[in-house]
Amino acid sequence: MPGWIAQGFDEYAKRMPRECRLELLEIEPVPRKRAQDHQRALDIEAERLLAAVPKRAHCVALAINGQSWSTVQLAQRLNSWMASGHDVALLVGGADGLAPACLTHASEQWSLSPLTFPHPLVRVILAEQLYRAWSLLHGHPYHRQ
Repeated sequence: MPGWIAQGFDEYAKRMPRECRLELLEIEPVPRKRAQDHQRALDIEAERLLAAVPKRAHCVALAINGQSWSTVQLAQRLNSWMASGHDVALLVGGADGLAPACLTHASEQWSLSPLTFPHPLVRVILAEQLYRAWSLLHGHPYHRQ
């Protein structure tokens, strides 16, 4: 990843309190050599991704067809997730998206936008939006309506 991606994610992750810690777990992408490798690669990546999800975690898949939430709605979701006492795993696919197994495994699907974002940038957007939602819940001046 470019340094600015790691720096952006780390900046928002370090702002989060201990009770709402952000942890980035990356899986090894599968190289694509031919067009017919596409589905197999997605399936292998799904196995790797789902194996990395903590037991009993609430899974949210980022998907273009997922629900879109306003900042206030995300803050309400974050509050609910935190109150559940379970880890939350946000499943982010690579350039080809997520395999159907990941979408099926997820309890909910979230769409950041109808726009397409570069995979590395999504981690920065996620970290910032989660920090914004947390700051809204706690009356922090970061979020201004």
